[in-house]
Order: sequence, then C-alpha cells, then structure tokens
Amino acid sequence: MFKANKKLALAAAISGALIAPSAMATNGMNLEGYGAIATGMGGASMAYNNGAAAVMNNPATLGLAEEDGSQIDVAIGILAPTIESSMEMPMSMTAESGANQFLMPAIGWGKKSGKMAYGFGMFSQGGMGTEYEANTFMAAGSGEEVRSEVGVGRLIAPLAYNIDDKFTVGGSVDFVWAGMDLKMAMPGGWNTPGVPNAAPGTFMDFMPGSPNVLGVASGTMTTIMGGALMAGMLDTINWARFDFSDDSDFTGEAKSTGFGAKLGATYRINNQFTLGAAYHSKTSLGDLETDNAVLSMNVSGPATGGNAVTVPVTGKIAVEDFQWPEMYALGGSYKINDKFMMAMDYKLIKWSGVMENFNMSFTADATQTGAAAMFGLGGSDLSVTMYQDWEDQSVIQMGGQYQAMPNLAVRAGVNVSSNPVPDEYMNPMFPAIIEKHFTLGMGYGISKESSIDLSLVIAPEVEQTNSNTGVTTTHSQQNWNLLYSYRF
Repeated sequence: MFKANKKLALAAAISGALIAPSAMATNGMNLEGYGAIATGMGGASMAYNNGAAAVMNNPATLGLAEEDGSQIDVAIGILAPTIESSMEMPMSMTAESGANQFLMPAIGWGKKSGKMAYGFGMFSQGGMGTEYEANTFMAAGSGEEVRSEVGVGRLIAPLAYNIDDKFTVGGSVDFVWAGMDLKMAMPGGWNTPGVPNAAPGTFMDFMPGSPNVLGVASGTMTTIMGGALMAGMLDTINWARFDFSDDSDFTGEAKSTGFGAKLGATYRINNQFTLGAAYHSKTSLGDLETDNAVLSMNVSGPATGGNAVTVPVTGKIAVEDFQWPEMYALGGSYKINDKFMMAMDYKLIKWSGVMENFNMSFTADATQTGAAAMFGLGGSDLSVTMYQDWEDQSVIQMGGQYQAMPNLAVRAGVNVSSNPVPDEYMNPMFPAIIEKHFTLGMGYGISKESSIDLSLVIAPEVEQTNSNTGVTTTHSQQNWNLLYSYRF
C-alpha cells in the first residue's frame, strides 16, 4: 500500500540550480516550495514526512519514516515564468523576457536505520533572472541583449535522530555554491556638456556629485571619465554596460562557494497532531568573481571626433558579499482521519540582512587597447553599489492531502507571502515580486517499491512600478514537478 506521508524522506537533486531563470524567484529569491509532495500542498513541509525535499525544508522530518530502508529518487521540474517590463516616457515601450521555460533534473539517495536517518543530496535553492532582446528599451541603445541569471545550489549531508517515539531532531551541513551572469545596460545620463543630467537608473546617476538615487559609484575610473566630461573632451555618455556571462544553462560566469547549516525538530503531540520547526543559517559564500568581465561605455565628443565610440574595458569583477538569508519556520500537521491530512507553516525569511545593497567592484586589466588605452583606463577601478533595501518576508504555506484510493493521494494548497522588494528599488532584471501561489498535486503508487508524485504551481500575475524610474514589471509563473521514487 502506498501512502505519501509514509515515504522515506531523502536528499535529492542534481538540478539546474545555477540556471537563475529556471529557479525563478517566487518567495523573494526562494522557490515557493521544495519537492513534489510539499509543493502540491502550498510548500508546507515542517511537520510531516514530505519526501525528497526534507533536507531543504526541515531535516528532522527525515526521521518520520515508519519503516527502515533505502530510497532512490529521480526528479525533474519545469519552471515557466512570464515577465514583461514597460515604461511610458519618453514613449510607450515594452520588453518581454525570453527566459520562459527551463528544466530542473534531480537525483538523490537516503536511508532510515533504526533511530537514525541519513543520506546526501544536491538541491537547487533558488535564484532570479530575466533575458531581454537587444532591440528593446532595456538594452538602452547598446544593440546587445541584456540578461541576468543568479542561482544557488547546495550539496547537503543530513542526519536525523528519533530521541523517542514523539521527539525527533535533525540537522545538515550544506556545501553551497552560487553562480551569476549579468549583461546589464544603462542609459548614460549626461547629455549637456559640463552639466549633470542624471536621471535615476542612468549610469551618471551613480557618479560622484550626482543625485545617487539608485546607487553610488567610486574609484579611479569615475575620476578619469568625469574629468574628461568636465574638461570638454567628451560631451555625452550614451550608454554603459556591465557584461560577464558564460552563456551556459548550467553555470554562471562569476562563481563562489561556501557553507550553510540547518537545524530542525518535530514533536508528535498525539497520533493526529505533529509540530515542526526549523532554522536555516545565513550562508558564508565568498565573493562571486570572474576575470572575464567587460565594462563598456559609448561616448562622443571632441576626443572621439564627434563620433559615438564604444569604449570596452576588460577586467575582473567581484560581486561582494552575496549571501542567502537566514530563515525561521514553524508549522504543524493534523490527520483528521486515516485519509485526510492538513498542514500549515509560517516562515520568516530575513532578506534585510543580505539584500540591503548589491555591491560590485571592477578592476581593469593593466593593458588596454583602442579608446580604453587612449583614456588611460588601464589598471583603473570602479566600485558600484546598487541600493536594494529588501524587507524581511513573511510566508504562509498551507495545504491538504486526501487518500482517495489505497494507491492514490491528491493534494491542494496555497502559498501567500509579502513582497520584500520596495517600489523605489525594484529592478526589472531581478523582479522577485510574486506574492501568491495556488498548488495542486498527486501521488500514485505504481507498486510496493515504486511511486510517482506530481505537482503544479500557478502564481497569478503581479505588477510593480519603480517609483524612481517609472518602469513597470509584471510577473506570473507556472511550475511543474515530477518525482519517481524507488524503495528497497
């Protein structure tokens, strides 16, 4: 007989963790849930055996399996975000993100032996990203596509222990890796000789002496280019770009590694009611770095013979102190009868501790060619801070499971969260603004040894306008998860 709430929970997932759009942000940068069982129930997962995603949710639920044995899981997810950005001034313009369908494969192993449960797994934590075509306003006239991909994955070693028949504790040590691609264009913002005209969202808005509405920049590169503008060598910066991307669906050009940890517990009050809680630590990732970056500026003025000239500067870039936040969760499950179970969790995700600013530092190669050499940019440096000011996020996840037949369980749920991204700093390249999810799922026992679980998540469209730039972004999403399990 197959019952989803008796499955041995495992670690899972060699996944497309570093495909940021495929791990598109839904609870901020977190996925709305982990595993086909939990996502069928709104992501609720703290206080019942929820299959492969236990190591991403509450590692103590590894110990809730009722029988000893091993299990291998193979899974695949399909994530389909729909994102569009638009602005009305100086004219009506729309850009649709082409990052709209991605695959996430997964595999893992786990074992329950007496009071102990353990295993290993690789899992996609989450991410965010978009991709806009070169002919859209998002390219700022640069004639090249713009895209962003941010993804975080974990290699997890979990352990759970049944202290008695009521109380179970668990934890994990997580090796964490992160990858990032960024091809970002910005309008120049200086169009009158000697007079700053730095609208929010433009490159010059970040320069010293400008309003610095969305961020601030410093370094010798600002001194060199600012001096050329003030001296009348240049009249205009038409656009600027930051480019580092390996164009791979599985890695990011800028990479880093580090560690994290999780602790969890469950307590069975009686045969019907179980409580669960978990704590996820803030990660300790190193800076995301690559030596293969280009900062380009398109300029014109007397120094360029009045022509618009692109100045590509090669160098090294580091995204500094990019971390995943700590998270607190508390939940419960209640078995109304032998066929019907309900679950509900509350999560607090501490984005304010990791997403106050987005910091990049660029160091130009000592040897440059062309216009970059002419302006003396070899060995120069630029530090850029983009304000984020994300708020802590509250998430409520709830759902139910009904055992319709001995080998068929059906599930439904809802996931409701606050939007952590403030209006004034919402970036259309990182639209982590989804607030609601409606979920459906099922589990089917093929045999005593094998089963499948399936979930569908629909996130209705939300809309947010950056109050500084006037750019409006809409974001909706549809996700599928399929899991095959074999027990022995």
